[in-house]
Amino acid sequence: MVAQTHRMMPPMEYVRLLDEKAGLDGVIAIHSTARGPAAGGCRLWSYPDSEEAMADAFRLAEGMSYKNAMARLPFGGGKAVLRRPAGEFDRRALFEAFGRAVEKLDGRYVTAEDVGTGVSDMECVARQTAHVAGRTALPGLAGGDPSPWTALGVFEAMKEAVAFRFGSSLSGVTVSVLGVGNVGAGLARLLASDGARLVIADIDPLRCARLAEETGAQIVPIDAVADVDAQVFAPCALGGALDDATVAALRAGVVCGAANNQLSVPHMAQALMARGISYAPDYVVNAGGIINVAAEYLSESADQVRARVLEIGPRTREILEAAADGGLPPPVVADRMAEGLMMRSQPELV
Repeated sequence: MVAQTHRMMPPMEYVRLLDEKAGLDGVIAIHSTARGPAAGGCRLWSYPDSEEAMADAFRLAEGMSYKNAMARLPFGGGKAVLRRPAGEFDRRALFEAFGRAVEKLDGRYVTAEDVGTGVSDMECVARQTAHVAGRTALPGLAGGDPSPWTALGVFEAMKEAVAFRFGSSLSGVTVSVLGVGNVGAGLARLLASDGARLVIADIDPLRCARLAEETGAQIVPIDAVADVDAQVFAPCALGGALDDATVAALRAGVVCGAANNQLSVPHMAQALMARGISYAPDYVVNAGGIINVAAEYLSESADQVRARVLEIGPRTREILEAAADGGLPPPVVADRMAEGLMMRSQPELV
């Protein structure tokens, strides 16, 4: 969950998903439809039980309401979370069953890929419902894997955060990246091309090795990546990376990464501010993926996606400046802005 001190909490609508034959066990959570259909990806993960999967869905759906509002998209917030079946399973059957569940909501929820799912899975979902994005891109239109857009948005936000905190470009700045999956690796490539020095860590040593060979990055263990001598820390794995121990150990002056729900508990935002660390709110900087998903669903072009993703940098700078001026943690400032946007029932896209 993205940390807050005052978030609005409207009643959560949810649908439990159970299809034993297809291996489907999960939940679709709808947090808000104030700005339009609830939009958010479908996560497939090895949750220990249904209660934990449901709790994650609720947190993620809430975060999507704020993310979509801040990105000025005509969508509310929702999320699907599926428990990964043990052992071998039929992905086509599972995602077609999920697609049937999405269709029953009659457009109130729009799905796409997320952690553990991909374009081929969304193609299976699309056999059962039209309320899906993240499919194979058609010529001239938005679509396909959203991770490059997410990486670009984080890169643009990081440029502005570094300029705000250090008054410099990314050239020569050391960035430690935790998690080098599709988004983290894409971000690392953008950083390397802009002259940044990289320190990387991931649970997959082979993935690290390949990226290090490509970018010249230094590889460190996961438990050491937060306290390396770097100006920027970029959490790009799963949530909760910023806990008491990590924040106390940080040597970076900027935190800006692609992971959702980076703050383990709300007071971490205050702890970062007390240490003089500029924190770029995660749901603001990582919105590139949902911007692409929304554009695909609305039959828009890749050029329109790029234009909106490039707005993430200036938006991040605006939040950091307002937070500094008001003596508030940046997530509080971002939340207030997002909540104001949620009140507008007919947002305008640019």
